[in-house]
Amino acid sequence: MNWEQIEERLNQLMAESRHGQLRGALMMLNPVDIAGYMKNLDREKLLLLFRILPKDVSADVFSYMDSDQREMLVESIADAEITALIDEMFVDDAVDFLEELPANAVKRVLHNTDPHTRAIINQFLKYPENSAGSLMTIEYCEVTPDMNVRDALKSIKETGVDKETVYTLYMLDAQRRLIGTVPLHKALVVPEDTALMKLMDPGIISVNTLDDQEVVADTVRKYHLLSIPVVDGEGRLVGIITSDDVMDVIEEENTEDFEKMSGLAPAEEPYFKSKLLTLAGNRLPWLMILMFTSIISGAIISKFETVLAVNILLSASIPMLMDTGGNCGQQASTLMIRGIALGEVRFSDFFKVLWTEFRVGLLVGLALSGVTFLRLLLLNQASLVMAAVISVSLYATVVIAKSIGCVLPLLAQRVKLDPALAASPLITTLVDAASLFIFFTIASRFIL
Repeated sequence: MNWEQIEERLNQLMAESRHGQLRGALMMLNPVDIAGYMKNLDREKLLLLFRILPKDVSADVFSYMDSDQREMLVESIADAEITALIDEMFVDDAVDFLEELPANAVKRVLHNTDPHTRAIINQFLKYPENSAGSLMTIEYCEVTPDMNVRDALKSIKETGVDKETVYTLYMLDAQRRLIGTVPLHKALVVPEDTALMKLMDPGIISVNTLDDQEVVADTVRKYHLLSIPVVDGEGRLVGIITSDDVMDVIEEENTEDFEKMSGLAPAEEPYFKSKLLTLAGNRLPWLMILMFTSIISGAIISKFETVLAVNILLSASIPMLMDTGGNCGQQASTLMIRGIALGEVRFSDFFKVLWTEFRVGLLVGLALSGVTFLRLLLLNQASLVMAAVISVSLYATVVIAKSIGCVLPLLAQRVKLDPALAASPLITTLVDAASLFIFFTIASRFIL
């Protein structure tokens, strides 16, 4: 059955109030798919479906719901149901959920949470937003140096059901300092009396509680980790961050960079949930800035208006020069932003990058200007001088655009700004002004 057929079947069971069969059908689905189905339900049906599910499944489904659905459920269910829900959720999911709720709803949820869980959640809420501490969970498997494989496996069987992951065991000393990790697959293929110390990997890869989420994502991606330990200033293990949370961070950071590259302020809500004024407000600042910076291009054109009056072909060539320059600059900046994000390019590589892009610009510019020169001669019947002026201007524009495109993200990183801010809008403005200045300077010298 495809998804449309599944939805039709679930709708039919709900309409006919066949709740037992509906529960059975839902239990055959992944919690992600159940949350997706519930997205289009009204309050009454959402509440009904949520109460049909077993407590452990409903907690999993709840973690995949959007913030509006979560808030709607919290307002609709009883206090006892809130307590059961929070008890079933992993701590990091509960914290993420509470961060999205209004203050009055948070108070109600915490009021109906047992004191121990409430204390843990409150501690998590104290960490800065988007820090490693705010992302971590405390549901991990810990072992001690005196344990053997048998002890470790027994501990996993007793407590593993409540852990978010059991694939990595974290070895702690008496002061709870992290001294190494033991991959579970190693423990499964050796005799049970093997000491865990023999299997331990002492090369600790961890992050600090106050590290930014981008640092976490970069570290996990670099070392291909399923989870990463989070330690405090004294090296004590306080939690772990699992790969599913890291994927959410990567998606969030990529979205933010994409918005900045397009001249948008980062959005807090999905597109269809954002208010009209918010959508307009996110776009207006950069549009306003770019509108005023375009005055530079206008001033250059006004200064050389006598050149444009000589031949209409010069005027017709301006869009091609500006568009080609903007595209070349955007290509270079995209590569630099990606290289910076992956740690492949640093500011110390400034001159190496500039030299590389300069040479790329020479090659690309040669091809583009050569084709343009032939087009102007053969199709536009332009004079040799006119074709040469436009082609040489294009050649210089491409080289300069490639240079500007690679330099700006590196300079932005150097002054502690997001490299994405130096992308499309700013580069386009600078390249447009540079291309016009080059074009008119060459044209005024050889045509007038």
